Amino acid sequence: MHLNNTPHKVLPIKEERHKLFGSVEPGPKHKPVEKDKMADLQNQKKDFLFELDAVGITNVKHPIIINSKTQPEQQTSIASFTFTSTIQQSNKGTNMSRFMEQLALYSQQGFQTELSLLKEFTKELAERLGQKDASIELTFPWFYERKGPSSGIAGLNHADLTIKVTYHETTGYQVNVGISVLITTLCPCSKEISEYSAHNQRGNVKVEVSLSDDYDEAIVDWKLALLEAAESNASARLHPILKRPDEKMVTEEAYENPRFVEDMARLVAADLYEMPFVTSFTVTCQNEESIHMHDAIATIHFEK
Repeated sequence: MHLNNTPHKVLPIKEERHKLFGSVEPGPKHKPVEKDKMADLQNQKKDFLFELDAVGITNVKHPIIINSKTQPEQQTSIASFTFTSTIQQSNKGTNMSRFMEQLALYSQQGFQTELSLLKEFTKELAERLGQKDASIELTFPWFYERKGPSSGIAGLNHADLTIKVTYHETTGYQVNVGISVLITTLCPCSKEISEYSAHNQRGNVKVEVSLSDDYDEAIVDWKLALLEAAESNASARLHPILKRPDEKMVTEEAYENPRFVEDMARLVAADLYEMPFVTSFTVTCQNEESIHMHDAIATIHFEK
């Protein structure tokens, strides 16, 4: 604690302070400084016992640009990236800096999340790495406008999105996308047996789908399609702003559409089954129970 009557300190210069806390003078250096003369341990070719399924970097935070067919039509967000490729048994490792070099290249004009660009990115990444394959996975929050059903007052909801693109020089591309969105569910059992009301809770719907090779994001926005599959089958949707007339409509809608967690999983699965651009899907619904300390959960995986 510094008091006004404390005598003025005379501190040593910064270089001396560093020495006081352990810094030492640089020692002699004999190893080369030119890149072409430096040892490249990761480029060694031997029998290294096993092929590696995935090698790369993860938890990379980077700004992105998201385009949507709903308001806001363009927004910026922050994604968490994972970049990987397989490594052959004869290769010791990979050059980690090349992953970030590829990201920096595509970020010069703003990193766009269109699937066509992510495909291009992944193929070029494999070529940069000198590998047969590469994968990119990113997760990020996406905001979408939601209006009160009576008042029409708009606010922003958000969902968490996932995109994974894998490229292989012989099999081409595999694209998987997903959404995690919150909804309202009202308990059918409670409605049936109670004299006065029914308990409800907030539910979380997670959807992961594989997209067909002919999927065209210019025609169908996968974000909106998965959001609608989750929300339209709930007892009610969530809203950022509700005036009293809105609240009346939302709570009555929930009472008219009771859903068990099992019901939610099956109804969402039915919508996904009818989407021609979805080849397989996994649906996980989880309710944060309001009259229990545990959650209820139901999952479906289906290959079309």
